[in-house]
Amino acid sequence: MDDLEETTENLNSFHLAGIVPVAAQPLDFNMPWHDCLMPVAQDYLAVERAVYECACAGCETIWIVLHKEMQPLIRHRLGEWIEDPVWTYAQRKRVDPTARGQNKEIPIYYVPIHPKDRDKRDCLPWSVIQGVSRAYHISKKISRWVVPDKYYVAFPYGVYSPYSIRKDYRKLISSHQRFFVQHNGLTVADGEYLGFTLNAEDFVNFRRKIREGTGIRKPGGEWENNLPVDDELLPVEDRWSARHFGLTDVFGDAIVDGANIGPVDWYYNIDNWDGYCDYLGSKEREWIKRPNFAMKYHEFGPIGRDVEDESSE
Repeated sequence: MDDLEETTENLNSFHLAGIVPVAAQPLDFNMPWHDCLMPVAQDYLAVERAVYECACAGCETIWIVLHKEMQPLIRHRLGEWIEDPVWTYAQRKRVDPTARGQNKEIPIYYVPIHPKDRDKRDCLPWSVIQGVSRAYHISKKISRWVVPDKYYVAFPYGVYSPYSIRKDYRKLISSHQRFFVQHNGLTVADGEYLGFTLNAEDFVNFRRKIREGTGIRKPGGEWENNLPVDDELLPVEDRWSARHFGLTDVFGDAIVDGANIGPVDWYYNIDNWDGYCDYLGSKEREWIKRPNFAMKYHEFGPIGRDVEDESSE
Protein backbone atom coordinates (compact mmCIF):
# COMPACT_ATOMS: atom_id res chain seq x y z
CA MET A 1 0.00 0.00 0.00
CA ASP A 2 1.44 3.34 -1.02
CA ASP A 3 1.81 6.08 1.54
CA LEU A 4 -0.30 9.19 1.37
CA GLU A 5 1.26 12.27 -0.15
CA GLU A 6 1.26 15.69 1.46
CA THR A 7 -0.90 18.21 -0.38
CA THR A 8 -0.22 21.91 -0.62
CA GLU A 9 -3.28 23.07 -2.50
CA ASN A 10 -4.88 26.47 -2.04
CA LEU A 11 -7.33 26.62 0.88
CA ASN A 12 -9.99 27.86 -1.52
CA SER A 13 -10.12 24.30 -2.85
CA PHE A 14 -9.49 22.59 0.49
CA HIS A 15 -10.94 19.06 0.59
CA LEU A 16 -11.79 17.80 4.07
CA ALA A 17 -12.84 14.15 4.14
CA GLY A 18 -14.86 12.81 7.05
CA ILE A 19 -14.12 9.36 8.46
CA VAL A 20 -16.69 7.49 10.58
CA PRO A 21 -15.16 4.24 11.94
CA VAL A 22 -17.75 1.55 12.63
CA ALA A 23 -16.02 -1.80 12.11
CA ALA A 24 -14.43 -2.93 15.38
CA GLN A 25 -14.52 -5.66 17.96
CA PRO A 26 -17.94 -5.88 19.70
CA LEU A 27 -18.70 -3.79 22.78
CA ASP A 28 -20.61 -5.07 25.81
CA PHE A 29 -24.15 -4.18 24.67
CA ASN A 30 -24.85 -7.65 23.20
CA MET A 31 -27.82 -6.39 21.20
CA PRO A 32 -29.10 -8.11 18.02
CA TRP A 33 -27.95 -5.03 16.06
CA HIS A 34 -24.55 -3.40 15.67
CA ASP A 35 -23.25 -1.23 18.52
CA CYS A 36 -23.20 1.89 16.31
CA LEU A 37 -27.00 1.60 15.94
CA MET A 38 -27.68 2.37 19.59
CA PRO A 39 -30.07 5.35 19.78
CA VAL A 40 -28.80 8.63 21.25
CA ALA A 41 -32.21 10.33 20.86
CA GLN A 42 -35.61 9.54 19.47
CA ASP A 43 -35.17 8.25 15.90
CA TYR A 44 -31.48 9.21 16.04
CA LEU A 45 -28.68 6.64 16.03
CA ALA A 46 -25.09 6.93 17.22
CA VAL A 47 -23.68 6.49 13.72
CA GLU A 48 -26.05 9.17 12.40
CA ARG A 49 -24.79 11.63 15.01
CA ALA A 50 -21.20 10.94 13.92
CA VAL A 51 -22.09 11.50 10.24
CA TYR A 52 -23.85 14.74 11.14
CA GLU A 53 -20.77 15.86 13.08
CA CYS A 54 -18.69 15.38 9.94
CA ALA A 55 -21.18 17.51 8.02
CA CYS A 56 -21.02 20.21 10.71
CA ALA A 57 -17.21 20.14 10.57
CA GLY A 58 -17.31 21.08 6.88
CA CYS A 59 -16.42 17.72 5.31
CA GLU A 60 -16.91 17.53 1.53
CA THR A 61 -17.13 13.73 1.58
CA ILE A 62 -17.94 11.23 4.34
CA TRP A 63 -16.52 7.69 4.43
CA ILE A 64 -18.11 5.11 6.75
CA VAL A 65 -15.88 2.10 7.44
CA LEU A 66 -17.84 -1.01 8.34
CA HIS A 67 -18.12 -4.75 7.98
CA LYS A 68 -19.75 -5.67 4.69
CA GLU A 69 -22.85 -7.28 6.20
CA MET A 70 -23.72 -4.04 8.02
CA GLN A 71 -23.77 -1.87 4.90
CA PRO A 72 -27.40 -2.50 3.79
CA LEU A 73 -28.92 -1.56 7.15
CA ILE A 74 -26.77 1.54 7.74
CA ARG A 75 -27.26 2.66 4.15
CA HIS A 76 -31.02 2.19 4.60
CA ARG A 77 -30.87 4.79 7.38
CA LEU A 78 -28.42 7.27 5.89
CA GLY A 79 -28.77 6.98 2.13
CA GLU A 80 -26.12 8.27 -0.26
CA TRP A 81 -25.75 11.90 0.81
CA ILE A 82 -26.52 14.38 3.54
CA GLU A 83 -27.14 18.11 3.26
CA ASP A 84 -24.54 20.56 4.52
CA PRO A 85 -26.22 22.05 7.63
CA VAL A 86 -24.68 25.49 7.07
CA TRP A 87 -26.30 25.86 3.67
CA THR A 88 -29.56 24.33 4.86
CA TYR A 89 -29.68 26.67 7.87
CA ALA A 90 -29.05 29.68 5.61
CA GLN A 91 -32.02 28.70 3.46
CA ARG A 92 -34.38 28.04 6.36
CA LYS A 93 -33.51 31.23 8.26
CA ARG A 94 -32.89 33.28 5.10
CA VAL A 95 -29.71 34.69 6.57
CA ASP A 96 -27.97 34.37 3.20
CA PRO A 97 -30.10 35.41 0.21
CA THR A 98 -27.60 33.81 -2.21
CA ALA A 99 -28.26 30.39 -0.66
CA ARG A 100 -32.00 30.33 -1.33
CA GLY A 101 -33.16 27.43 -3.40
CA GLN A 102 -29.75 25.79 -3.15
CA ASN A 103 -28.26 23.05 -1.06
CA LYS A 104 -24.88 21.41 -0.78
CA GLU A 105 -24.84 17.65 -1.05
CA ILE A 106 -22.19 15.77 0.92
CA PRO A 107 -21.80 12.27 -0.55
CA ILE A 108 -21.57 9.30 1.81
CA TYR A 109 -19.38 6.35 0.84
CA TYR A 110 -19.41 2.92 2.49
CA VAL A 111 -16.00 1.27 2.84
CA PRO A 112 -15.91 -2.43 3.80
CA ILE A 113 -13.08 -3.86 5.87
CA HIS A 114 -10.85 -6.05 3.69
CA PRO A 115 -11.44 -9.80 4.31
CA LYS A 116 -7.74 -10.32 5.10
CA ASP A 117 -8.08 -7.93 8.06
CA ARG A 118 -11.27 -9.47 9.47
CA ASP A 119 -10.73 -10.68 13.05
CA LYS A 120 -7.02 -9.94 12.70
CA ARG A 121 -6.57 -6.19 13.06
CA ASP A 122 -10.07 -4.79 12.59
CA CYS A 123 -10.07 -2.62 15.70
CA LEU A 124 -11.63 0.85 15.72
CA PRO A 125 -8.31 2.62 15.02
CA TRP A 126 -7.78 0.32 12.03
CA SER A 127 -11.17 1.42 10.69
CA VAL A 128 -9.84 4.98 10.76
CA ILE A 129 -6.69 3.92 8.87
CA GLN A 130 -8.75 1.95 6.35
CA GLY A 131 -11.09 4.88 5.77
CA VAL A 132 -8.26 7.35 5.20
CA SER A 133 -6.49 4.96 2.84
CA ARG A 134 -9.59 4.26 0.74
CA ALA A 135 -10.59 7.94 0.62
CA TYR A 136 -7.12 8.86 -0.62
CA HIS A 137 -6.67 6.13 -3.23
CA ILE A 138 -10.19 6.27 -4.67
CA SER A 139 -10.06 10.06 -4.91
CA LYS A 140 -6.64 9.94 -6.54
CA LYS A 141 -7.95 7.58 -9.23
CA ILE A 142 -10.62 10.15 -10.09
CA SER A 143 -8.35 13.20 -10.12
CA ARG A 144 -5.46 14.61 -8.14
CA TRP A 145 -7.59 17.73 -7.63
CA VAL A 146 -10.09 15.87 -5.44
CA VAL A 147 -7.55 14.16 -3.19
CA PRO A 148 -8.35 15.05 0.45
CA ASP A 149 -6.05 17.59 2.08
CA LYS A 150 -6.98 16.45 5.59
CA TYR A 151 -9.27 13.97 7.33
CA TYR A 152 -11.70 14.57 10.18
CA VAL A 153 -12.62 11.56 12.35
CA ALA A 154 -15.95 11.41 14.21
CA PHE A 155 -16.69 8.44 16.47
CA PRO A 156 -20.17 6.95 17.04
CA TYR A 157 -19.37 6.19 20.70
CA GLY A 158 -18.75 9.74 21.93
CA VAL A 159 -21.72 12.08 22.36
CA TYR A 160 -21.40 15.86 22.40
CA SER A 161 -23.12 18.64 20.50
CA PRO A 162 -22.26 18.78 16.77
CA TYR A 163 -23.70 22.31 16.77
CA SER A 164 -20.69 23.63 18.69
CA ILE A 165 -18.39 22.08 16.07
CA ARG A 166 -20.26 23.91 13.32
CA LYS A 167 -20.58 27.19 15.16
CA ASP A 168 -17.12 27.57 16.70
CA TYR A 169 -14.58 25.35 14.96
CA ARG A 170 -15.56 24.78 11.34
CA LYS A 171 -12.97 27.19 9.92
CA LEU A 172 -10.22 25.89 12.23
CA ILE A 173 -10.86 22.31 11.12
CA SER A 174 -10.52 23.19 7.42
CA SER A 175 -6.93 24.31 7.73
CA HIS A 176 -3.61 22.53 7.40
CA GLN A 177 -3.02 22.68 11.17
CA ARG A 178 -4.06 19.70 13.30
CA PHE A 179 -7.30 19.97 15.27
CA PHE A 180 -8.54 18.10 18.37
CA VAL A 181 -11.88 18.26 20.12
CA GLN A 182 -11.18 18.45 23.86
CA HIS A 183 -13.21 17.95 27.03
CA ASN A 184 -11.79 18.53 30.53
CA GLY A 185 -8.30 18.54 29.07
CA LEU A 186 -8.76 15.13 27.39
CA THR A 187 -8.58 14.28 23.68
CA VAL A 188 -8.51 11.16 21.54
CA ALA A 189 -4.87 10.73 22.63
CA ASP A 190 -6.26 9.97 26.12
CA GLY A 191 -8.64 7.33 24.80
CA GLU A 192 -11.76 9.49 24.51
CA TYR A 193 -14.11 9.37 21.53
CA LEU A 194 -13.55 13.00 20.61
CA GLY A 195 -13.18 14.20 17.02
CA PHE A 196 -9.78 15.02 15.57
CA THR A 197 -8.00 15.52 12.27
CA LEU A 198 -5.02 13.73 10.77
CA ASN A 199 -2.78 14.29 7.78
CA ALA A 200 -0.46 12.11 5.71
CA GLU A 201 2.30 12.10 8.34
CA ASP A 202 -0.13 11.07 11.08
CA PHE A 203 -1.55 8.33 8.86
CA VAL A 204 1.87 6.72 8.40
CA ASN A 205 2.66 6.86 12.13
CA PHE A 206 -0.72 5.44 13.20
CA ARG A 207 -0.59 2.68 10.59
CA ARG A 208 2.87 1.66 11.81
CA LYS A 209 1.50 1.32 15.33
CA ILE A 210 -1.09 -1.20 14.20
CA ARG A 211 1.30 -3.09 11.95
CA GLU A 212 3.56 -3.59 14.95
CA GLY A 213 0.73 -5.58 16.54
CA THR A 214 1.71 -9.21 16.67
CA GLY A 215 0.68 -11.53 13.86
CA ILE A 216 1.08 -15.29 14.05
CA ARG A 217 4.86 -15.34 14.66
CA LYS A 218 6.92 -13.94 17.48
CA PRO A 219 8.02 -10.36 16.72
CA GLY A 220 11.66 -9.67 15.97
CA GLY A 221 12.24 -12.79 13.89
CA GLU A 222 14.51 -12.84 10.88
CA TRP A 223 13.17 -12.60 7.33
CA GLU A 224 14.80 -13.35 4.02
CA ASN A 225 13.26 -12.62 0.61
CA ASN A 226 10.01 -11.66 2.36
CA LEU A 227 9.86 -15.11 3.98
CA PRO A 228 10.42 -15.95 7.67
CA VAL A 229 13.67 -17.74 8.42
CA ASP A 230 12.15 -19.54 11.41
CA ASP A 231 8.59 -20.74 11.97
CA GLU A 232 8.30 -20.11 15.69
CA LEU A 233 4.60 -19.37 16.12
CA LEU A 234 2.81 -17.57 18.92
CA PRO A 235 0.16 -19.35 21.00
CA VAL A 236 -3.25 -19.11 19.36
CA GLU A 237 -4.62 -16.77 22.04
CA ASP A 238 -1.73 -14.31 21.50
CA ARG A 239 -1.99 -14.04 17.72
CA TRP A 240 -3.27 -10.93 15.94
CA SER A 241 -3.32 -8.84 19.11
CA ALA A 242 -3.90 -5.67 17.05
CA ARG A 243 -7.59 -6.52 16.75
CA HIS A 244 -7.93 -5.61 20.44
CA PHE A 245 -6.09 -2.27 20.23
CA GLY A 246 -7.84 0.69 21.84
CA LEU A 247 -7.60 4.35 20.97
CA THR A 248 -4.59 5.05 23.18
CA ASP A 249 -2.66 2.12 21.70
CA VAL A 250 -2.66 3.84 18.31
CA PHE A 251 -3.52 7.51 18.85
CA GLY A 252 -1.74 7.90 22.19
CA ASP A 253 1.22 9.57 20.49
CA ALA A 254 -0.90 12.01 18.50
CA ILE A 255 0.76 15.42 18.25
CA VAL A 256 -1.56 17.60 20.33
CA ASP A 257 1.01 20.29 21.20
CA GLY A 258 0.71 23.19 18.81
CA ALA A 259 -2.57 21.96 17.34
CA ASN A 260 -5.84 23.86 17.28
CA ILE A 261 -7.96 22.79 20.27
CA GLY A 262 -11.75 22.86 20.32
CA PRO A 263 -13.13 22.50 23.86
CA VAL A 264 -16.71 21.22 24.22
CA ASP A 265 -18.88 21.93 27.25
CA TRP A 266 -20.04 18.36 27.77
CA TYR A 267 -19.24 14.87 26.53
CA TYR A 268 -20.31 11.29 27.27
CA ASN A 269 -18.50 8.04 26.50
CA ILE A 270 -21.16 5.48 25.48
CA ASP A 271 -18.96 2.50 24.57
CA ASN A 272 -20.28 0.58 27.60
CA TRP A 273 -23.65 0.06 29.25
CA ASP A 274 -22.94 2.15 32.36
CA GLY A 275 -21.70 5.09 30.32
CA TYR A 276 -24.70 4.78 28.03
CA CYS A 277 -27.06 4.87 31.02
CA ASP A 278 -25.25 7.94 32.39
CA TYR A 279 -25.87 9.71 29.10
CA LEU A 280 -29.56 8.72 28.96
CA GLY A 281 -30.04 10.03 32.52
CA SER A 282 -28.33 13.36 31.87
CA LYS A 283 -29.95 16.70 31.11
CA GLU A 284 -27.74 17.04 28.03
CA ARG A 285 -29.62 14.15 26.46
CA GLU A 286 -32.51 16.54 25.84
CA TRP A 287 -30.27 18.75 23.68
CA ILE A 288 -29.51 15.99 21.17
CA LYS A 289 -32.25 15.71 18.57
CA ARG A 290 -32.36 14.31 15.08
CA PRO A 291 -31.62 17.15 12.58
CA ASN A 292 -34.50 16.39 10.23
CA PHE A 293 -33.88 19.60 8.28
CA ALA A 294 -30.53 18.23 7.05
CA MET A 295 -30.59 14.48 7.66
CA LYS A 296 -33.09 12.77 5.40
CA TYR A 297 -32.78 9.68 3.26
CA HIS A 298 -31.37 10.72 -0.12
CA GLU A 299 -30.16 8.83 -3.16
CA PHE A 300 -28.36 10.15 -6.19
CA GLY A 301 -30.31 9.84 -9.41
CA PRO A 302 -29.21 6.91 -11.59
CA ILE A 303 -27.06 7.75 -14.60
CA GLY A 304 -28.40 4.85 -16.62
CA ARG A 305 -30.66 1.84 -16.55
CA ASP A 306 -30.39 -1.82 -17.41
CA VAL A 307 -31.40 -2.82 -20.91
CA GLU A 308 -34.27 -5.25 -20.73
CA ASP A 309 -33.65 -8.64 -22.19
CA GLU A 310 -36.32 -8.82 -24.88
CA SER A 311 -35.53 -12.46 -25.57
CA SER A 312 -36.81 -13.40 -22.10
CA GLU A 313 -40.29 -12.00 -22.82
